Amino acid sequence: MITPTLEDVLAAHERIRPHIHQTPVLTSRIIDEAAGAQLFFKCENLQKAGAFKARGASNAVFSLTEAQAARGVATHSSGNHGTCLSYAASRRGIPCTVVMPRTAPQAKKDAVRGYGGRVVECEPSTSSREAVFAEVVAETGAEFVHPYNDPRVIAGQATCARELIEQVEDLDAVIAPIGGGGMVSGTCLTLAGLAPHIAVYAAEPEQADDAHRSLKAGHIIADDAPVTVADGLKVPLKDLTWHFVRHHVEDILTVSEVEIVAAMRLIWKRLKIVMEPSSAVALAAVLRNRPVFEGKRVGVIITGGNVDLDKLPWQ
Repeated sequence: MITPTLEDVLAAHERIRPHIHQTPVLTSRIIDEAAGAQLFFKCENLQKAGAFKARGASNAVFSLTEAQAARGVATHSSGNHGTCLSYAASRRGIPCTVVMPRTAPQAKKDAVRGYGGRVVECEPSTSSREAVFAEVVAETGAEFVHPYNDPRVIAGQATCARELIEQVEDLDAVIAPIGGGGMVSGTCLTLAGLAPHIAVYAAEPEQADDAHRSLKAGHIIADDAPVTVADGLKVPLKDLTWHFVRHHVEDILTVSEVEIVAAMRLIWKRLKIVMEPSSAVALAAVLRNRPVFEGKRVGVIITGGNVDLDKLPWQ
C-alpha cells in the first residue's frame, strides 16, 4: 500500500491548478443559528464537472506517463468520479470508460457522456460493479483510476482542505460526507500535516453506515448494496482510505434519510446553491449533533452538485 504524503498534496495542487476552480466558501447566519456554531461551507458543488472529484481525477490523469495515457483510463463509479475522470481525460485528450450502476441518476450518466466518456452499465451492487469493470480493463488495457482507493486520487482530493484552511482562519473542525472515504482521507492528510489541531469528522447515512460501524469495530465492514437517497455514499472503505479513517477521524456521525433531505432543502433555500443529497449529509450531522459542534468554527465540505433536477427528493 502506497500512502500519499503532504509533499504529494503540494505537488498535486500545482499539477491540477490549470484544470480546477478554487471554490468559494459561503456562510449563512440562519444556518449558524440553527447549528449553534459558525459554519463555513466549502462549495465543491461549484467545482469543474460539478464535484470535488475533479481534483483527484485530474491529478491521476495528469500524473500518467505518455505510454499509460495512450491506453486511456477506466473506472467504476456511481456518478461523480466517472464524470470527473471523463472531464480530466477530455482535458488530456485520452479515452475514458466508466462502469456505472444501471440505477445511477440519468443526469450523471449523461454527464459522463457529455465529456466524451463511454458508459458501461452494471447491477447496483459492489460485486457486480467490480466484475463488470474487470471485463472492461481486460478489453481495453486502460489505466485503472479507482474512485478513492488510489494515492493519486487522495492527494488530489486533499487540495480541497488545503484551500479551505487558507480561506478560513482558526477552524476548530472540518466535516465531510463519507462513502469510500477519498475526500475524508484527503482532508485527514492535509490537516495532519498543516493544521493538526483541527478535528476531522465524517458524516454518513444511517442506511449506509458501514464506515461508522467499521470505526467502532476496528476493521472494515462492507455492505454490498445499501439503499439511501445519498447515492454517492453507497461504496465501502478500502485499505488505503481505512488507514486514514482509523488513524485520524475523530468520529463518524450518522443521520436519517429525513434529516438528509431537510438539510439539502435548507442549503438550497439559504445558500441559494444546487447540491446533491450526498453533500447534505455533513450539515445534517452538524445539526443532529449540536453539542459536538456548538460554539465552534466548522468547515463543512459540500462535495457535489450533480443532482437530477427531474427527481428531487422532496418532489
